Amino acid sequence: MAELWLQFVLTIDATLRVATPLILCAMAGIFSERSGIIDISLEGKMLLSAFTAATVAALYGSPWLGLFCAVIVSMIFSLIHGFACITHRGNQVISGLAINILASGLTVTVGIAIFAQGGQTPFLMSEQRFSAISLPFAEAAKNIPIIGTIYAEVISGHNLLVWVALLSVFLTGYVLFRTSFGLRLRAVGEKPEAVDTAGISVTLMRYQAVLIAGLLCGIAGAYLSIAHGASFGRDMTAGKGYIALAAMIFGHWRPIPSLMACLMFGFLDAIAARLQGVEIPFFGPMPTDLILVLPYVLTVILLAGFIGRAVPPKAIGQPYVKER
Repeated sequence: MAELWLQFVLTIDATLRVATPLILCAMAGIFSERSGIIDISLEGKMLLSAFTAATVAALYGSPWLGLFCAVIVSMIFSLIHGFACITHRGNQVISGLAINILASGLTVTVGIAIFAQGGQTPFLMSEQRFSAISLPFAEAAKNIPIIGTIYAEVISGHNLLVWVALLSVFLTGYVLFRTSFGLRLRAVGEKPEAVDTAGISVTLMRYQAVLIAGLLCGIAGAYLSIAHGASFGRDMTAGKGYIALAAMIFGHWRPIPSLMACLMFGFLDAIAARLQGVEIPFFGPMPTDLILVLPYVLTVILLAGFIGRAVPPKAIGQPYVKER
């Protein structure tokens, strides 16, 4: 019984780690889409940020510099997305997909040019990464049943960016629903004409929203390569940006429900990882390919069967043309 409890606690711990980039990207998507801008490019910006963070950390030895550069690169591509969709009123889905395709090829090409390792970056040492933070008395608490195990295994031992992701959920909720900026942002996504009539720039509000989305995507990408991982690998985001979009829709563009959806998807991923090597009666070991695809299949099943009717912001995907 004690062993079963420990395995459950470790799975919850893994869930938090796996869900961190999903949470950050889901919050990014909420800011962008609440302003009326569809952001399919979460995947691409996260991939570019992961590459940038690992490259800078490998070359200069500083995870903080890697994080800063990752955020800057992500925000630059957010501005490109905004320039195409807000200023020139282009198709928002096509612009986002273009960034995703560009990111997939660009990271590999530049990675080969710099490191000549097939698009990967060198393995990072501990001083080049964000290390786990052990909270006070975590080791001693392991001997305390239930509460001590949760404190030592689930709460303690995470790196800084995990806490940043959790904090971003509450900050997103506060900004969107407790500040005048959030009220204006939501109004831009619902009725931009009314906001424009009130003398507020729709263009400026939407640019601010996509920049905030870029900031959060940059942190998510840096987490993947210099916090959760120890290097950049080709297409290492593996569809996490799309899963974050699904979690955001599942959460009806609200922070707390989106957090719950991200944790659910993270839990499925953590369970899938722990199923590797498990013997199935009459069939033998669980196939590795099935385990790898399981979280994505279950994501589709859950969204198709349980999402209900998701009502997006009314002006989402619609370019705003200022009336003369």
